[in-house]
Amino acid sequence: MPRTRPRPAAAVGLLAGALLAGALAAAPAPGASAAEPADHTLTVDRTRTGPRIGERMYGVFYEDINRAADGGLYAELVQNRSFEYAPADHPSYTGLTAWTETAAGGATGTAQVVDDAHRLNERNRAHLRLDLDGTGGDGARFGVANAGYGSGIAVEEGERYDFSVWARTDRPGGTPLTVALHGAEGGAELAQPLRLTVRGDRWRKYTGTLTARATGTTGRLTVAAGGAGTLRLDMVSLFPRDTYKGRPNGMRRDLAEKIAALKPGFLRFPGGCLVNTGSHEAYEAPNWERRRSYQWKDTVGPVEERATNANFWGYNQSYGLGYFEYFRFAEDIGAMPLPVVPALVTGCGENRATDDPELLRRHVRDTLDLIEFANGPVTSPWGRKRAEMGHPEPFGLTHLAVGNEENLPDAYYERLAVFRAAIEAEHPEITVIANSGPDDAGATFDRAWELARASGVAMVDEHYYNSPGWFLENNGRYDSYDRSGPKVFLGEYASQDNRFRNSLAEAAFMTGLERNADVVEMASYAPLLAHTGSVQWSPDLIWFDNARSWGSTSYETQKLFMTNTGDRVVPSEASSTPVASGPITGAVGLSTWATSAAYDDVRVVSSDGRELFADDFSAGAGKWTAAAGRGTWTVADGAYLQSDTAAEDTLVTAGDPAWRDYDLHVRATKKAGREGFLIAFGVRDTGHHYWWNLGGWGNTRSAVEKTGGGGRQTMVEDDTVIETGREYAVRIEVRGRTVTLYLDGRKWGSFTDDKVAEPFRQVVTRDEERGELIVKVVNAQEAPARTAIDLGKGARVAPTARLTVLQGDPDAVNTADERPVRPERSLLRGVDTAFTHTFPPHSITFLRIKERTP
Repeated sequence: MPRTRPRPAAAVGLLAGALLAGALAAAPAPGASAAEPADHTLTVDRTRTGPRIGERMYGVFYEDINRAADGGLYAELVQNRSFEYAPADHPSYTGLTAWTETAAGGATGTAQVVDDAHRLNERNRAHLRLDLDGTGGDGARFGVANAGYGSGIAVEEGERYDFSVWARTDRPGGTPLTVALHGAEGGAELAQPLRLTVRGDRWRKYTGTLTARATGTTGRLTVAAGGAGTLRLDMVSLFPRDTYKGRPNGMRRDLAEKIAALKPGFLRFPGGCLVNTGSHEAYEAPNWERRRSYQWKDTVGPVEERATNANFWGYNQSYGLGYFEYFRFAEDIGAMPLPVVPALVTGCGENRATDDPELLRRHVRDTLDLIEFANGPVTSPWGRKRAEMGHPEPFGLTHLAVGNEENLPDAYYERLAVFRAAIEAEHPEITVIANSGPDDAGATFDRAWELARASGVAMVDEHYYNSPGWFLENNGRYDSYDRSGPKVFLGEYASQDNRFRNSLAEAAFMTGLERNADVVEMASYAPLLAHTGSVQWSPDLIWFDNARSWGSTSYETQKLFMTNTGDRVVPSEASSTPVASGPITGAVGLSTWATSAAYDDVRVVSSDGRELFADDFSAGAGKWTAAAGRGTWTVADGAYLQSDTAAEDTLVTAGDPAWRDYDLHVRATKKAGREGFLIAFGVRDTGHHYWWNLGGWGNTRSAVEKTGGGGRQTMVEDDTVIETGREYAVRIEVRGRTVTLYLDGRKWGSFTDDKVAEPFRQVVTRDEERGELIVKVVNAQEAPARTAIDLGKGARVAPTARLTVLQGDPDAVNTADERPVRPERSLLRGVDTAFTHTFPPHSITFLRIKERTP
């Protein structure tokens, strides 16, 4: 996923605020009130044939972000089950993270995580050593309790939970072990305790089943021992018996069912940024060497022999959910498996490429072994490994992505060529997918596509996250793509918030994806999953806590499109909605991002030479408005200084929101920190503005970004970086909707922001098996859309159609307790070759119209 300017989830909602002018609240024709219907036409052209839509058009992108795996889709209930957490992974981690000592009946002892000669195996080295004092009576127990993920372990009355642990003891005659489920802080028992006896000083797996006799969401699993001596424990596991399709080491059923209900055509895994970041070293060292790149071979085989790794997103991943489980899950939900492997060129805010030819050869060999693991016969080494894990039949891998969002396109395509040559030589049946970097436009994107076309790759993976306005403005993005060039896999996209206004914009954009199905062969919203207690990225498709899960408004939108795709596009046209467009207006602003910077001699001059504003800060900073808690702004040495190098988005503003056609002059100096400085213009409020981001993205590039409707989009960019201690002269010229930017007297770039945000969009497809036209209409405006629909000459249709509508307030958000946006199904009567239907305001409508044969 593009790591342009990640924001905490809470900030996303705060930025949503008002809509972009002329976007989701687009007005009807001049003179009409918001309550009056806007008149539209929709005409189907049956004389032409549109592109065929493949069965893999829509799928799901899975990444272990927001606790999507451990604590999420992977059904394991115990956190840090193998005691491998360490400060090297996260400063707050210890080997006992998620564990606490517990004692009953006067028992005493010590608990410590050790890595010694008694380890379980070379990849699972750390384990828990309990030194038992033998104090207390017969029922005395000393041990540890696990809090699971988030608020605790969730169990449901009557359900069974399978417990297992690897253990060894030096006590002759064995060590009694009690396993119990109880509420938080010594709460009531949630299940009848399980009693086991550990025997012998060699590792052995012990199992049992707990049946919940009450429902709870804050449970704790206690594993406690009696007597004296040393007891060693590892791989403490509690797994619900009721996993998706009853798979052992399987998926949390409610989450898996929601994914399956989308009927995805493909499953991309195991992620994006976690694949191509971190160390590029091979996994040959002991498990204490952290932050390795994702190695698929670490994730297969017996779970107790799999590695634990530090996730890119700031927490650990156990690899219990590994490549075998991903392939099997794809098979279970009827999706094409689509793994992505590292290309040894980093992305996601990093810029580094390996120069080690041996390491590159090893990764290419690993990729060939992966194909063999997926498709090879049981007589092959990796096919045999797959069979040993319980799946002798091949998984049928056909597509494989190499790399993810690389920022160095030339280095990436050089290494991609090595991967492609090896794969095509041994497996010509495999389609290798390239990518175009982390954004929808810009120098990296353009160069990546140039190299893609020159190298003849079959498919290019595009990623972008933008404002709802961008999605409404870019319905025709793929209209002009080369039909003979590489196909597009839109692997990650979303409008930047989780409100229904975002879903409306996404739906309008998706009509353009379907209309261009001859170019866009696959598409997937991202990210897929988010645990409410661990959010690194928002928006997300499916939200969950330890006990519940629910689909966002975008989930309902995606589900509607994914389960009503059709087989072929039927060409159609609709009338447009007049949208008033005026000049860029707004005040000015200064900001920083994890950087200290000083500003001086701020002037705003109108296009006719009048001085609208001037501040040299000799009288303080009284003309500026700062948001509470955003940085530390003071006047120092005659300049306006922001000194906090940790603070992000420290925007201060000045001037009149009605300003238009002006020049903004600023002198700016970076003092310290990892980026440059930001100068804002066209500021309507903190959530609606433009800013020139000089030295952004870790001081690797510069761009003008437009913020509005809860998201940002890039207007123009280049590779300018900012020097510390150097004063820069900045001038921003705003004329109408055209902006020209100058740095130290030289023209840096320009753009014209004149795209129309069209709120009324449509596409028509045909379901050949059912003999139905599927008329899909998005009305993202305040007014109802009274639409004259003409199905075309020669059309013969049934008088009744099936109608499915998603409708709601643009600010509506689906939550665990309330789903204001859900499909409403009904029958529509009076359908004919030509008829009129009024589409509600803020709605997504699918009409399934039965075609009659002559």
